[in-house]
Amino acid sequence: MQSKLDAIYRGRTLVLGHRGASAYAPMNTLPAFMLAADQGADGIELDVQLTHDGHLIVLHDFTVDHTTDGHGFARDMTLAQIRQLDAGLWFGEAFRGTRIPTLDEVFQAVGQRFRLINVEIKSESWETTDGVEAAVAKSILRFNMIDHVIVSSFNAMALRRFRAVLPEAAIGYLYAPDNPSTYHLMDDFPHEARHPHYSLIDQHLMTWDHDHHYRVNTWTVNDPAVARSLRQLGVDAIMTDYPNKIIEALRD
Repeated sequence: MQSKLDAIYRGRTLVLGHRGASAYAPMNTLPAFMLAADQGADGIELDVQLTHDGHLIVLHDFTVDHTTDGHGFARDMTLAQIRQLDAGLWFGEAFRGTRIPTLDEVFQAVGQRFRLINVEIKSESWETTDGVEAAVAKSILRFNMIDHVIVSSFNAMALRRFRAVLPEAAIGYLYAPDNPSTYHLMDDFPHEARHPHYSLIDQHLMTWDHDHHYRVNTWTVNDPAVARSLRQLGVDAIMTDYPNKIIEALRD
């Protein structure tokens, strides 16, 4: 697994478009992902969850209220209903008619343009699964993306379920300052990467993680000076809403 990651990172800090180039296009949409590729990003980060009829869509919030002209929980809607929503107009008139994509559509459109795609599983379930982990695994295999993905989640149990389905894929534990109580759930569970919020990163964390053979991929860094400091500390990947600005900041 580590040799696979070595081939992706190649000894340098990667720049990943956070939900695509989301400062310039509506988050988690094909225009945002394509723009991240055009700006030269090494990869993208995106969020996935299931519709009521079991389709894997790319959407951050559990409701559609924030980024579409619709209302309600995505899990209560069919894919056909999701397809009717405008996911671009909230961002600007130029994006009117943009739709929520499926993970398959993202892989098909830009999968070959990136070295790494970070697929974040959105799941509130700890005890049981709605099938999202298996759906992610099937999509990864369908598009032969297993050597170019890291599957991450705030939900440690979702990561455990995903590993049971597709043990060959790299996984990363995602955490923020407000969820330290869940750290212990991954302490004895093999994983390849840790995804802390950038405010948690210091030399001690970097030394410990690298000594324990974890890649450190951090979010969401939009300040060029902060990005340069994180690279100096040895961070493996930086997720940003502004891929072009962070790429320029890290240019030697």
